[in-house]
Amino acid sequence: MDITNIHKEAPPLNTQTTGTRDAPLPRVRVRIKNTEIGGDGFVVIAGPCAIESGEQIRQAAELVSSNGGHLLRGGAFKARTSPYTFQGLGLDGVKLMREAADLYSMPMITEVLSERDVDAMEPYVDAFQVGSRNMDNTALLKQLGQLDKPVLLKRGFAATIQEWLLAAEYVIVGGNNQVVLCERGIRTFSNETRFTLDLAGALYARQQTNLPVIIDPSHATGNPQLIPSLAAATLAAGLDGLMVEVHPNPEVALSDAEQALSPELFTEMMSQLQRLSVATGRPITR
Repeated sequence: MDITNIHKEAPPLNTQTTGTRDAPLPRVRVRIKNTEIGGDGFVVIAGPCAIESGEQIRQAAELVSSNGGHLLRGGAFKARTSPYTFQGLGLDGVKLMREAADLYSMPMITEVLSERDVDAMEPYVDAFQVGSRNMDNTALLKQLGQLDKPVLLKRGFAATIQEWLLAAEYVIVGGNNQVVLCERGIRTFSNETRFTLDLAGALYARQQTNLPVIIDPSHATGNPQLIPSLAAATLAAGLDGLMVEVHPNPEVALSDAEQALSPELFTEMMSQLQRLSVATGRPITR
């Protein structure tokens, strides 16, 4: 199925995401409070994989803010492979993250796992993240389409680009065009990294739609040593931003400890991006 046929068969929509080579659509600029994704700048979303305590998320917020990050991320509802691992603090974690984000005047984004949790979370979050495992949860996507809150949609690790874009359409046809696409790595025959980062696929998605596209190199690689270089490549390639995991003390992290950036490596990455932003003419500063 050609995704461009969807809008030929459906009534015209102001929120359509595909255009033609001769008549491209204006790019969507997604506003998450005081941060714009899809404009001239490059946006950095950072924070721990999981919210573990008030002190931990406050330390993370201070680290992200002091290094020029734009949005605080962190998981309160965790979709883990094993039911015996840390599942998150739930709504209490969302509230702790809200306090930390407000303390450092940052917007915050967190993952929602079920449509049943949307109403309880909405007063506290600035944007909802739909994770890789939930890309095909059409009930959740439809409900998020009814809201006036931005949605960050991660590509499923076994999804084609067309399936990813169609998942975004579930949100958009509900009336919410504030959607950011996030490439987070796909499953291939290679096991040297956690997944395989599809940078070409992300660029193709941005070419085919007018939605902002960002990269999550933390989940794509599982290797913090690779993340600064991939972050630089994302900026140089002209994509709209990135999402990374950083923890105040990765050695004691309750979730994805092996892939979290240390404070030192995060600071180094942000310094490198600031230097590269001068060459590319794409500001990173808040």
